[in-house]
Amino acid sequence: MLWAGNAVSQFGTRIGGVAAPLLAVGVLAATPFEVGLLNAAQTVGLLLIGLPAGAWVDRTRKRGLMVSMDLCRAALLVTIAVASWAGVLTLAQLLVVTLAVGVATVFFDVAHLAYLPVLVGRDQLLEGNAKLQTSQSVATTAGPALGGWAVGVLGAANTMLATSAGFLVSAFQLNRITSVEPAPDRPATRDLVGEIGEGLRLVFGVPTLRAIACCTATANLFLTFLITLNVLFLNRELGLSTATTGLVLAASGVGGFLGGITGRALVSRVGRARSSWLSLLLTQPFALLLPLTAPGWRVGLFVVGWFVVGFGSTVYNIAQVTFRQAVCPDRLLGRMNASNRVVVWGTMPLGGITAGVVAEVADARTGLWVGASGLALAVLWLLLSPLRTLRDVPAEGLPQI
Repeated sequence: MLWAGNAVSQFGTRIGGVAAPLLAVGVLAATPFEVGLLNAAQTVGLLLIGLPAGAWVDRTRKRGLMVSMDLCRAALLVTIAVASWAGVLTLAQLLVVTLAVGVATVFFDVAHLAYLPVLVGRDQLLEGNAKLQTSQSVATTAGPALGGWAVGVLGAANTMLATSAGFLVSAFQLNRITSVEPAPDRPATRDLVGEIGEGLRLVFGVPTLRAIACCTATANLFLTFLITLNVLFLNRELGLSTATTGLVLAASGVGGFLGGITGRALVSRVGRARSSWLSLLLTQPFALLLPLTAPGWRVGLFVVGWFVVGFGSTVYNIAQVTFRQAVCPDRLLGRMNASNRVVVWGTMPLGGITAGVVAEVADARTGLWVGASGLALAVLWLLLSPLRTLRDVPAEGLPQI
């Protein structure tokens, strides 16, 4: 039920992320700058509230919080649909609601990462994360396409309403879980700043967790380089049609799906610690095939490279998320996940901006070389850390910090 609720929520987030800009352009005649503001509003919530969210998640029962965030997002999106039908929708309302939905999503995502070990136990984390990563990979790939199709068939306002209904389904699924969640430990005195600091010290004070955070942040930085420039490179520089470009880019989603359904067996056989760096070492250098792509048969280089990158990234996420959850005390799960997420997602806006600058000064192919090289080298954070000497989670757990 957690898996089903999370999958519906992931699809809702991706579909809404497409429907909101299309609504702004089609109904409100938004300028490119205003669309940029709207896209930023979808993700800036993590930077604004990510660290406090981790502390708050650790103070409360996670399942109830996730249900509340689903209901909150559903209600917020209904206001957009109603305002659009009534002809009173404004860009200000769309921005505020998009920001609020993004903040609720931050709480939901942090809570579900902290809830999984409580629900299934640490011996089942690998299987649980494999399932969640599979659905997330499918949602990331298919969600935007489904959102675009829904807007074309139903209209943007009706798509918002359908997305709202999806969040209600997610809340219903999560509310059906009957497993009793123990009440979190409540400190005698609450110190939000101190609790946030404890989460940051955990992520940056433990060498293995610090290496994972730095590796993921670096990989996300340069992966955003590639994502930002892929369409420009394939469509404009290689002259591929829009339909062909979409098919080529879908290779990453197919690879991610395959990584999701095989990741549990691979990580179980190789070990969670070893899989973290081995999955990147063997796959991310294939990104160097992307800038080698040219018209004709060499478009296949892009398909192969993007497929393998998607596969390796998903296996890496299964391994490193399971490793982090397994070594972290229950009382710190929310803060550990929130601190890690703020760090690893915080580099993505920088990657998008820098990629645009590089492509403007040189060209998209040069930008792809930069992105592919950085992605291939991100694994050095793990190879130069104690993680390289481990096979699985250390029996002694985390050192005291």
